[in-house]
Amino acid sequence: MRLPEQAGAVEVSGITLDSRTVRPGDLYVALPGSRVHGARFAEATVAAGAVAVLTDPTGAELAAAAGLPVVVADDARDAMADAAATLFGRPTHELMMYGITGTNGKTTTAFLLEAALEACGRRVGTIGTIGFRLDGAELPSNRTTVTTPESPDLQALLAVMLERGADSVAMEVSSHALALQRVDHIGFDIAAFTNLGRDHLDFHPTVADYFEAKARLFQPEWCRVAVVNTDDEHGQELARRLREQGSPRLVSTGFGESDHRLLEVRPEGPGMFVRCQGPYGERSFTIDLPGEHNARNAVMALAMASEAGLDADAAIEGLRHAQVPGRMQLVRLEGSRPDGRGAPRVHVDFAHTPQAISSALAAAHPGPGGRVLAVLGAGGDRDAAKREPMGRAAAEGAQVVVVTDDNPRNEDPDTIRAAVLAGARAVDGVELVEQAGRSAAIRTALSLAGPQDVLLVLGKGHEKGQIIAEKVHRFDDVEQVRTIWNALRLVGDAPAAEEDTDAQH
Repeated sequence: MRLPEQAGAVEVSGITLDSRTVRPGDLYVALPGSRVHGARFAEATVAAGAVAVLTDPTGAELAAAAGLPVVVADDARDAMADAAATLFGRPTHELMMYGITGTNGKTTTAFLLEAALEACGRRVGTIGTIGFRLDGAELPSNRTTVTTPESPDLQALLAVMLERGADSVAMEVSSHALALQRVDHIGFDIAAFTNLGRDHLDFHPTVADYFEAKARLFQPEWCRVAVVNTDDEHGQELARRLREQGSPRLVSTGFGESDHRLLEVRPEGPGMFVRCQGPYGERSFTIDLPGEHNARNAVMALAMASEAGLDADAAIEGLRHAQVPGRMQLVRLEGSRPDGRGAPRVHVDFAHTPQAISSALAAAHPGPGGRVLAVLGAGGDRDAAKREPMGRAAAEGAQVVVVTDDNPRNEDPDTIRAAVLAGARAVDGVELVEQAGRSAAIRTALSLAGPQDVLLVLGKGHEKGQIIAEKVHRFDDVEQVRTIWNALRLVGDAPAAEEDTDAQH
């Protein structure tokens, strides 16, 4: 990092990489964008009160026109993360940091870990896809990213959590965050790898690049203990590397020979019975979340708590009744239709990759003679190559598949549905329905489902909106299911629940 002579006299009170949010005393970080370099906006930040600019060599000349001290760094993102950590007092030095990466299971494992840690008497902050929380209560924020914030926002958030009494943080770490250096200068006491499937190939050139981004979390200088699912083939590769380099300490989970071994998993009630063995001995318990994948997530959370030196039995008590919004979330429906048919069991889940769809549908256990039904679509402006595998995974796991719209964004929803349907049609013996409009699709599925059936509404989970073109329309799968079911109870056939999404073509 190269400092100008006048930089020594500058007092910085904040940091941002968005020229529109600069406040007096801020260090403005000018990074290259997809279309234009952020240094082009440096002059505009002067009036807002910026006191200096941090940029890369490409942006140095552009930023100099602002007349502010310009700090030039060959790796501006790393320098930004370091500056943010310094500015906010390096809060992670006083927090027990737990990081979770992988394609599927990050959010569920973070919620399970939060429950386990709280049962052990810890005050826990959580950072991830569903939002930011402290002691189970939401921390309001203007989110700039889906899962892991940019480093200035992240360090500020960690400082707030510490100030409000947190001693531990359970954090989802996305591949974007790792590739874009958002978690540089954090340092994780314990980091976990859940699995790797096909996702985000609109950002990463190949699956191999995607894996390498995930693997960055386990650098010896970043991570003290690595908890790795070695039933996953990429987890096995990661474990091999960690053994070879000798650091960080490797802890394995899975059904095979592992440090925290799954011995038995079976459905029990609405959830799962789990028997496992670890340094704490053999333990048996139930969780309220269905599916083998959630049993795996629970054992991973238990392993992380155990490796932190916490009491395993107390952690298990926290795991028993943990719930995760939009992750195999049970939507309780009351009453019967006019013809006397009762409600199916309905779960809403965020599954939006082939692997996650397979896991979610495998977790559905219908009653005698019952079927598994699925509603799903695929997102627009994202990895188009995963759409056919998503459709195939749905058709392999369900007897009835209703293909509809997810977040079409700027793509034609008809084109997206056609790709999902093409994958589903490769599987024989499944009933396929194409239904434009997500609300109409949920209505169709509920109309088809009987009381012994299980219906999974997949893809959006906890999300409260649907993105069509550049507009976000209010849409909540859980709310839609309840509203449409209540209409079916009254009239036997229901109009679509109110949605501001009809003009999608």
